[in-house]
Parts: sequence; C-alpha cells; structure tokens
Amino acid sequence: MPISRTGIFSKQGFTLLEIIVVLFIVSLVMAIVLPSFAGFGESKLKSEAREMASILRYMNDSAVSRKETFFVKFDLDKNLVSWKGPDGDKTKKIDDMTGVATQSNGMVSKGELIVFFEPFGIQENLSIHMRKGNKGVVITLNHLSGKVKIKDEE
Repeated sequence: MPISRTGIFSKQGFTLLEIIVVLFIVSLVMAIVLPSFAGFGESKLKSEAREMASILRYMNDSAVSRKETFFVKFDLDKNLVSWKGPDGDKTKKIDDMTGVATQSNGMVSKGELIVFFEPFGIQENLSIHMRKGNKGVVITLNHLSGKVKIKDEE
C-alpha cells in the first residue's frame, strides 16, 4: 500500500469510515433543509384551515380541562381571529376566512362575532368557511363531541 505525505491511501475505493462520515453529513444537511420544504406544495388555504382547526380544538379542550370560560373573536372585516385562552391574548390574521356560522346566528360574513368556550365546552356547532379562488374549505367544531373536521367545500 503506497504512503503519501497525508497518510496511507488506497487506489481501490472508499473506506467504510469515509462512507459513514459522508452519509452522516448528508443526513444532517437533509434534516436541516427538508422541514422548510414540508409545506411547500401545500396550499395556503389548507395550512390556514389546519391552523384554525387547531385553535378551535385548543380553546375547547382548554375550557373543559381548566373549567374556565374562554372566547374567540372573529373580525370578518379585517380577517382577524383573536382569542383569550390559558396562555393569554393572541391574534392571528386569516386571509381566506369568508364567514362563520353558528346555530344561533346563522352565517355571519361581515362584522364581528364572539364565540364562548365554557367549562362544558362550546354550546353550539361552529363552522368557519374559508375560500381562495375556486377552492373552499369548511372547518366544523361539533359541540357534543368536541371534534374538529376540515372538509372541502363543493
């Protein structure tokens, strides 16, 4: 085996150690880069719908588990959703929100609507309608089961 100034080398190929080091570096780079592409092909409408569904589920579950009353305020003119939960006041801009429907108010597409989450959960079904172009989504919170569903709107 020939010896060079940098050490022993072989003309036959790579050593197992070299392959392991290269694979480690490549997997490290992929672990850092790939999460940024996770939502790349997903539409903004679907990601906003998932975020809205998680807010509703969180608020309902928090009110029931803590035996407290929390609220969510929908400002449909400014496309803002504000909520007061166990972690304080928060606000999120939801660009594609077109309306909120409850059993007592029907469909509300302008102005503000406040929904209360009480110690026994929300008292009526809640649907949030979102639309971007010709695609629509409805997020529904069932007041009996506390489950949130996201459905494509026909």
